[in-house]
Amino acid sequence: MESWLKESGAVGLDDLELANFQVTGRGVRSLQYYKEGERVLTIPCGILWTVEHAYADPLLGPALRSVQPPLTVEDTLATYILFVRSRKSGYNGLRSHVTALPTSYSSSIFFTENELEVCAGTALYTVTKQLKRQIEEDYAGLVARIFGQYQDLFPLDQFTIEDYKWALSTVWSRGMDFVLPDEHSIRLLAPFADMLNHSSEVKQCHVYDASSGNLSVLAGKDYKAGDQVFINYGPLPNNRLLRLYGFVLSGNPNDSYDLVLSTHPTAPFWEQKQKLWISAGLDSTCTISLTLTDPLPKNVLRYLRIQRLDESDLSGMQVDATDGIIHESNEVEVLQFLVDSFCGLLENFGTQLEMLEEQVAASVHPPGGNAWAAAH
Repeated sequence: MESWLKESGAVGLDDLELANFQVTGRGVRSLQYYKEGERVLTIPCGILWTVEHAYADPLLGPALRSVQPPLTVEDTLATYILFVRSRKSGYNGLRSHVTALPTSYSSSIFFTENELEVCAGTALYTVTKQLKRQIEEDYAGLVARIFGQYQDLFPLDQFTIEDYKWALSTVWSRGMDFVLPDEHSIRLLAPFADMLNHSSEVKQCHVYDASSGNLSVLAGKDYKAGDQVFINYGPLPNNRLLRLYGFVLSGNPNDSYDLVLSTHPTAPFWEQKQKLWISAGLDSTCTISLTLTDPLPKNVLRYLRIQRLDESDLSGMQVDATDGIIHESNEVEVLQFLVDSFCGLLENFGTQLEMLEEQVAASVHPPGGNAWAAAH
């Protein structure tokens, strides 16, 4: 892979190497000193995995363009990766990258039922269950819309649901997202740069140059020769790290609980309330993170105050009014809902916190394993 990258114009590879580290596993090691902010690596535009490149491919592109509505960004990239992996000739550079990818992942969609039960009652448990069902539906849609229509390009024995799950996990765990100057966004995978592991102790240091289309990595801190080079995936809680990347951080300062608030469209006065939610930057279904620093965000109260408005309240209601108490009965309903919901959440946990802490301390769940990660 490195030879192909150098021939394609990648810069910085002579001073880096792939290596195995005790805690993080495979990562990137520095072979020289870097000062914080110094450019470490540049991967040129032409060899990035992007939706644009998938559509530009002479074989894959026509098949993708035939699908209406278009595939999602995730499904396009996953299909692109599987397509390249399945080719018996050509695509040598990209295939060298695919060969270097992990053959399996430890994200929560691959947990056994027993492993997932360790975190029963949590947002991770609920989202993972929903995600598994969604993946089955999405895969069936891909077979009907594109895989089954072009079996010469997508041999179904190499485009199974397990292959699809692997490719999705590749996109989730190795993709990088950037907002462009025109406020559009791009998701890409950058060969070799995707081998960099996460550390919350470094500044965000991977950048996309919209003018050149190149991906660069800067030193997020000072490094000496032999150090592992990191990037920062962002302030992510453990449930998202485990769902997308397959690992957790002990004592993660960004840990949170994702509270899902939802109102069915058949509920009374739904259309009027929906307008208020949208005006407040919300929606009829919202996921709001509760954190140690902000355990009850204003948006939770704002959403619930709107949800519990009656006909007389809705007349002339302005969204700014939901920033504070509307009236006593409305606020009592909101607070009672929160009390009941939090009590219900605690009761639904498969294992109580004290027992879970005892199990982790006693190594009931093998350290580093899926159940151990779920316990965190």
